[in-house]
Amino acid sequence: MLSHEQIWTAIDRLAERHGFSASGLARRAGLDATSFNRSKRVGPDGRKRWPSTESIAKVLSATGASLDDFLHLVDSGQASARTMVPLIGLTQAGSGRLFTEEGIPTGGPGWDEIEFPDLGGDHAFALEVQGDSMLPLYRDGDVLIVAPNASIRKGDRIVARLTNGEVVAKELRRRTARTIELASLNPDHEDRAVPLAEVAWMARVMWVRQ
Repeated sequence: MLSHEQIWTAIDRLAERHGFSASGLARRAGLDATSFNRSKRVGPDGRKRWPSTESIAKVLSATGASLDDFLHLVDSGQASARTMVPLIGLTQAGSGRLFTEEGIPTGGPGWDEIEFPDLGGDHAFALEVQGDSMLPLYRDGDVLIVAPNASIRKGDRIVARLTNGEVVAKELRRRTARTIELASLNPDHEDRAVPLAEVAWMARVMWVRQ
């Protein structure tokens, strides 16, 4: 798995390749100019802050770089690391016994596999977006790389499986002792408040392959 330092190094090198400072690259991608500042890479409590998958996707789009281009900006030995990630359609993820109670994919019937850079950590899996319910952020055919063991904070994009079998991909707006408040990615769909008792598992979206 690529480290925190390697991901930020790739962003810095991408900026240099196109003649930008880190803040200039952020502005070019339509982000806040301070998004990539070194002071933003570690929190006041010492916890490492990772760039969001959406910010990296915007940077790649703004510079015309591909995901492979981005990875090759990291040390070659790590950048070329690949892994097979279990894959299933988002709408199928709620059926059958495809996950453990912790949200770890069981593999076997119903699952396919794709090759992907080793970014998601242990037990990462892939969900293919189906339909237009997550436009304009995610489109039909996009692949979400999801990490069930990653920590989740306010503002993160998440996938949650509810106890009734429904699977949703939204933004975590707020979490209390009893509920989670989820912001819809598509403005045509309503935000939701879901009791924690109705959440089977919740995992963070780490990367998007478009």
